[in-house]
Amino acid sequence: MTATITNCAKGTLKPFVPSAANPWNRQKVQHLLKRMGFGASPEDVDAGVLLTPGKLVDNLVDEALKLPLFTAPTWANWPLSNYKDIQKEVQDQYIEWATTCVKGMIDYGFREKLVLFWHNHFVTRAESYFCPSYLYQYHKLLQQNVLGNFKTFVKSVGTTPAMLVYLNGVENNRYKPNENYARELYELFTLGRDNGYTQNDIKETARALTGWVGFTAPCAPIGFSADFYDPGTKTIFGKTGAYGYNELHDLLFTERKEQIASYICTKIYKHFVNPDPDQVIIAGMAKTFINNNFELAPVFRELFKSEHFFDAYIIGVSIKSPYDFVIGFLRDVDFPLTDKDSLLGIYYLCGQLGQEFFQPVDVAGWPGNRSWITNTYLTGRWQTMDYLLYGIYQKQPSAFRTLAKYLSKNSNQPDVVTKAITDFFIPNPLRNASDYKLATEVFKSPVPANYFDNNQWTLDWDSAPAQVALLLQYLGRLPEFQLA
Repeated sequence: MTATITNCAKGTLKPFVPSAANPWNRQKVQHLLKRMGFGASPEDVDAGVLLTPGKLVDNLVDEALKLPLFTAPTWANWPLSNYKDIQKEVQDQYIEWATTCVKGMIDYGFREKLVLFWHNHFVTRAESYFCPSYLYQYHKLLQQNVLGNFKTFVKSVGTTPAMLVYLNGVENNRYKPNENYARELYELFTLGRDNGYTQNDIKETARALTGWVGFTAPCAPIGFSADFYDPGTKTIFGKTGAYGYNELHDLLFTERKEQIASYICTKIYKHFVNPDPDQVIIAGMAKTFINNNFELAPVFRELFKSEHFFDAYIIGVSIKSPYDFVIGFLRDVDFPLTDKDSLLGIYYLCGQLGQEFFQPVDVAGWPGNRSWITNTYLTGRWQTMDYLLYGIYQKQPSAFRTLAKYLSKNSNQPDVVTKAITDFFIPNPLRNASDYKLATEVFKSPVPANYFDNNQWTLDWDSAPAQVALLLQYLGRLPEFQLA
């Protein structure tokens, strides 16, 4: 039996205004930075406390809007004829772009968090279209549109080669229409399942989308061919006209704007706020979406600034994705691994935990949240934490000492150090004093008790980095550590 999830959060979409009873503090800053990005160093958190909530949100959104696109690789537009050793070169190019994307998640949190979100919405699977050039062009399109106009986004993604191949648009012609993309356009990308369309609408929409079959060579651009386009009249949503690609999208966003706004805002809410949707908040988001002509940035600004987003019942209710788990931890300890082997290792680890970038499980994407925690994936997370801790300890053990000193203000009291570290890595305080006591015992375990009893121990001891690593290993196995 599936447990019932109840969203107990209150508050509206009005901006959060701190007060003595509900202050702007490190916990709320961490909550914001982790939902809008992948983890946050202690210094990032303290810098955020010095800003107002609205200013911090605006800074993050503005930064994402201004960031340059990733530098195009040499193979960005390669057709198949450019390859000499195709198997090796294609593999090397996928690895090159995978590591580029992982580094982007480390360096540019919010924009790349949105890239991952939209990748899981406008799903393509790289194994289906093979061509690295198509992968690059698809990823570039995501980066360009993450905070832009959603209608433009939808129109653009339907003609990108990766999508044309993955959902069979390249096979959709006037002589033999293919309904695959038309169906997913409504069911997954804009309206939601069985929400405002019929099977006949799908059939007629497929006709309107015909013509994008212009292959010139394998892995080369795919263009429009008028010879394969169906110019006849179509009846969609009860309206009849000679709809083509652009006219179809105009019709969709005119006749079904309420359904689109509600569906997309629900998906945003469930991913970034709470898996249990609040229909009142979503209705407000949808109104903002429509009033801004389907621009995404105003919706995200309003949501992340809202008193609802900062409600105590929103903090720590979502399960970390593998990328949140791995990159978030590395950013939390302020130890980004940016060499090629480490970046590839992160890509591999996240794939082992169920989230292989460029390869969502199917056209509906990764289900997310509770699906990240199976018996296999949970033990995999424990092993991944061991691997990360070992890697940091081997390369720079002093990072653990630095972290503990910063968080505890260089305390020589093991319970103070333990609580400071625990409260930084766990979104909400542990329930009982006994829980902190257990964590403290783990932290103290490598050192004989008399050194603590006599107040001789400090964080400058040689044992301190290992003690911090052991505590983090213990915390990484707690259910609360899996939450964001």
